[in-house]
Order: sequence, then C-alpha cells, then structure tokens
Amino acid sequence: MIKAVKFVSIPVRDQNQALDFYTKKLGFKIMTDQPFDAKQRWIELAVNGGDTKVVLFTPDGHQDRIGTASNIVFVSDDVEKTYQELSARGVEFERPPVKEPWGTSSIFKDQDGNVFVLSSK
Repeated sequence: MIKAVKFVSIPVRDQNQALDFYTKKLGFKIMTDQPFDAKQRWIELAVNGGDTKVVLFTPDGHQDRIGTASNIVFVSDDVEKTYQELSARGVEFERPPVKEPWGTSSIFKDQDGNVFVLSSK
C-alpha cells in the first residue's frame, strides 16, 4: 500500500540559485546533492518538520513548467509569523496571509517564479 509522498519535483532554471533560495531563504536541508547526468545534479532537500522532500530538478522536456503555479502546499503552524520571517529574508509573496474559516493561507514565489501556497494545518 502507498504510505507517503517521498518527494515532489520543483522545476528550476539554475540549480545553484535554486539551492541557495531553498536552503538560505526557506531553511530546507540538503539530503542529496550529486551528479545526475551531464546537465543536472540530483538535489534532494528535506522540508523542516516533515517526511516529504523536494527535488530541484527539471526533467528534459519539462522546461515549460518553470515559473508556473504548482500544486504544492507547504504547511506552517503560524502562517503570519512564517510570512513575516520569509518576507524579511526576501521571499516574494503574491498574497499576504488571509484568514478563512478553514485556516490561514498565503501565496509565495521562488527565484524562478514557481508559485506555492503556505497554509495552516
């Protein structure tokens, strides 16, 4: 039976710039950084407080996905506080936190314009 999501892939233009963004601005931890082929590395990052990982990798033929909305929603115990901390680190938000009956959410971008939701549990 399926037990979990091991990782999700985030398409990026420049793996070095993406690695800098995800580790220094979002605080993710490097789990794997090794050659994949002649063009790319396999960069797997751990998301703090969870078992899911993100991979900064663009499969051949998927370059058109770079800089688009993703289906990835990151969770925070305190969206307002996380929004303030990430904004101070230079993370660009498309929408500040909004409180809804189901919880609080915000929308941010990475260095390539990939769009993610930041949500409460």
